[in-house]
Amino acid sequence: MEFENDKMVKKAIRGNKKAFEQLIKQHYERIYRTAYLYVHNEEDALDVVQETTYQAYKSIHSLKHPDYFMTWLTRIIIRCAGHILKRRNNIVPLTDEVLSDLSVTYHLGHDEAIDLLNAIGQLKGNYRSAIILFYYYDYSIKTISEIMKIPEGTVKTCLSRGKAELKKSYKDEEGKCNG
Repeated sequence: MEFENDKMVKKAIRGNKKAFEQLIKQHYERIYRTAYLYVHNEEDALDVVQETTYQAYKSIHSLKHPDYFMTWLTRIIIRCAGHILKRRNNIVPLTDEVLSDLSVTYHLGHDEAIDLLNAIGQLKGNYRSAIILFYYYDYSIKTISEIMKIPEGTVKTCLSRGKAELKKSYKDEEGKCNG
């Protein structure tokens, strides 16, 4: 399967439009879910998917290692989602629809999922990206480092500080609830 994927990526790099289209179809779900995690809005996520596809198509010829196709594509998704968030001034409303679409709701209760997503949405950009890539997609520290173009030590710092901020926000919420 992976060999087939590499073969298709190589074809796309050489300019084969059908191969590129097939790659996008193959990874559409992942592209959309990643975009949705960032923008928390169906319309904006679809805009991110469209812009990501366009940016990837324009620059697929510059991809040097077919093995890194998903890393390269994820970097484009994050950049496109960042542009949309910047346009919206990083205001992320969370709705019940958002929560029902995320896998986190399978592991947490509905209220806990809302709290967690709200807290993740409040994190700084690098912290939020590191948390999403590590905990939602199980990317390694090394892969996250490549996607975000930051050293591995910085990724670890972002994860650590992101988790600390999440803990703090939960304690603040508990404090409000208890008195």
